[in-house]
Amino acid sequence: MIQSETLDLLEWPRLCQQWSTFAATKLGALAARHGRIPEHQHESERLLAQTRETYQLEDIAPLNFRGIQDIGDALERAKRQGILAGEELLDIATTLAGARQLRRAIDAQEEEDLPVLQALVAQLRTYPEFEKEIHHCIDDRGKVTDRANPKLAGIRKSLKSTHDALHAKLQRIMQRSAGALQETLITQRAGRFVIPVKAPQKDSIPGIVHDVSTSGATLYIEPQSVVEFGNRLRQLERQEAREEELVRQRLSAQVADVSEDLEQLMAIVTTLDLATARARYSLWLEANPPRFSAPSERTVLRQLRHPILVWQQRHEEGSTVVPIDVTMRPDIRVVAITGPNTGGKTVTLKTLGLASLMAKVGLFVPAREPVELPWFDQVLADIGDEQSIEQSLSTFSGHIRRISRILDAIGASETSDNFNDESVGSDHSTANNSLVLLDEVGAGTDPTEGSALAIALLQHLANHTRLTIATTHFGELKALKYQDERFENASVEFDDVSLSPTYRLLWGIPGRSNALSIARRLGLNAAVVDTAQTYVGVSKQDDVNQVIAGLEAQRRRQEDQAEQAAGIVAQAEALKSDIERKAAAIKDWELNQKLEQEKAIQAAVAEAKAEIATVIRQLQKGNPTARAAQKATELVETIVQQQQAPSNHPAKKAIANYKPKLGEKVRLIGLGGQTAEVVEEPDTDGKVAVRFGLMKTVVDLKDIESLTGQKAVTPKTPTEKAPEKRRTTVKVVKKEPTAPAVRTSKNTIDLRGMRVAEAEADLENFIAHATGPIWIIHGHGTGKLKRGVREFLKRHPQILSFDNAEQTDGGTGVTVAQI
Repeated sequence: MIQSETLDLLEWPRLCQQWSTFAATKLGALAARHGRIPEHQHESERLLAQTRETYQLEDIAPLNFRGIQDIGDALERAKRQGILAGEELLDIATTLAGARQLRRAIDAQEEEDLPVLQALVAQLRTYPEFEKEIHHCIDDRGKVTDRANPKLAGIRKSLKSTHDALHAKLQRIMQRSAGALQETLITQRAGRFVIPVKAPQKDSIPGIVHDVSTSGATLYIEPQSVVEFGNRLRQLERQEAREEELVRQRLSAQVADVSEDLEQLMAIVTTLDLATARARYSLWLEANPPRFSAPSERTVLRQLRHPILVWQQRHEEGSTVVPIDVTMRPDIRVVAITGPNTGGKTVTLKTLGLASLMAKVGLFVPAREPVELPWFDQVLADIGDEQSIEQSLSTFSGHIRRISRILDAIGASETSDNFNDESVGSDHSTANNSLVLLDEVGAGTDPTEGSALAIALLQHLANHTRLTIATTHFGELKALKYQDERFENASVEFDDVSLSPTYRLLWGIPGRSNALSIARRLGLNAAVVDTAQTYVGVSKQDDVNQVIAGLEAQRRRQEDQAEQAAGIVAQAEALKSDIERKAAAIKDWELNQKLEQEKAIQAAVAEAKAEIATVIRQLQKGNPTARAAQKATELVETIVQQQQAPSNHPAKKAIANYKPKLGEKVRLIGLGGQTAEVVEEPDTDGKVAVRFGLMKTVVDLKDIESLTGQKAVTPKTPTEKAPEKRRTTVKVVKKEPTAPAVRTSKNTIDLRGMRVAEAEADLENFIAHATGPIWIIHGHGTGKLKRGVREFLKRHPQILSFDNAEQTDGGTGVTVAQI
């Protein structure tokens, strides 16, 4: 009884009515209005899972309940061997089709996305053949069709011909006796076709009088000549009705045979509609899915709003809803909420009670994520005034009667799923897993005795319930927090300047006594207020109020600082995003610049190599002299200076002891990274002789680096006198050179048939002796060898670039690499 009282006090039926407006079917709306509350947590978890999955579907493919009807009464009558009407049979067919469409919509989604809903609709049996049979026999108006029974079709054909003959006969009679008729009209009386005849002219049309007008001036006569037609028509109509009944009887028997499956179908469809209504209502509330916290976890409800007040605000132009924050340690058993009247204490109790009930029935809670609260076996409340003149109940008596019923309910359920206080370190062994909400506990009687009774009651509830929230005006209850760590204080905020509540809930701070200050500001006689202060003990009261005021001011400062910090964080995040965006733009610009630079370097190196090749070919013509060699060398140095380009490889820090060795491969920075071989060790002037291709020349140490990017240190000269320029010689090899850009057997390597490891070894040796572009034949095959070769070329320090060969040189089966 107390639980149903609690639902009424919390206005749960009103919330269920609002929830039911989001249902798509009559059964779903009816189930929502009743709002059955689960008795076990696993059932609530299942309902929440259904809500979450239908919530996801709202964004993807919302469920459509078109065609679903309430067929419960029809099923019950069919089971009792009753004959269903055509409209009822048609409702069964459309319901079967609607249920099948729901199952298809759910099965079309990924199994891991909707496991609960897919398991639910897997139990559906929709009997498509039976549905087809109903549509074959019943048309869209609920009438039995001609094709349902061959005999029925013949009867209806006879009916039509008899009806036409009767009407033709009556038309001829009316034409012959037009003067005797009140009006030219064929109508029916008692199922017989008649014509209206003037009373004085009744003898002119002999027949049966079936009715008389109110005035008596008109007689409705069935002419004697059409009586036989009327009799025949009635016989055919009875035969038609009998044949239609046989068809509907046959279909009704089939309904009775599958009635259990159809009842299960209706239960599943109603469950889906309820889940969809919960999801849509939660979406409308901007609510979030709750999680039932364990006994050792905190309760977190931030920005919690009263759902009924939200409805009033949006639909009834109500006041703006002020959210509250509820964050409690797991060991808290009693919260005492204090503060002025009309400050929102009672609304706070109802909001917490409704939030617990909403989570239990599978609704989302209108609070900011994360939403974490305990699952309560019972929600019990004493809210409002229960005084009654008829029952001789005062306010105090009404409260005591209801609290007694609450204590009885707690005692009756202590043997059920108990909440164990030991899990959070309490000294008390067991507590009933209930939420108790008490409004103005101990009020309505002598303050001293009422306060004592309230303290004793709250201590009892702390020992026997999971959580109790109580509102009070008694100052003694504020001190319980400092005597028992299971107690907590909270208050509703009050603005001293505007003399109005803010409806915000403050935790850890008891409410101030504002009665005297409010009375003074509202203009009550100052002498009366001063006298009242002497009665309450002005100094002691002021001390307490000053402490509370200081706590409130400290809280406001902390909130202001938190808001400022949040603003700074937001600015920092915006700045971070801006920096990341600009950094990405700079990176893109640098990449573009690098690509352009590499293209320019490659072009410069290619031009330089072409000019060097020209010089070499000129030297090879005829007998080269020393002067010609000198001139060629000077021309090469001029080309190097003109085509000077930075190395493609980032410069490394000079190694203090690095010195090129005889026979070592080095890179010529001045020639765009051309590889050369050291043929003479460096001298004291920082010069070193190298050979590249067919050329031998002397270069400065600062113009070379190792293949790993190490730069040699140029030795310091003992004096500042410029060293004498060393004479450069050019050694000409008599072997006829090949053009640098022409493929020959010397610059081509065939790797076909090799494994990648073997190919890499041969290719490494080939590159070490190469002096220009090389052609690498790898073929197509599986593509593994080609990929391995190109990965090797990407890592090799001597490779400038590579690409597919020209189509005439092998196309994609050959790779050309620039050394």
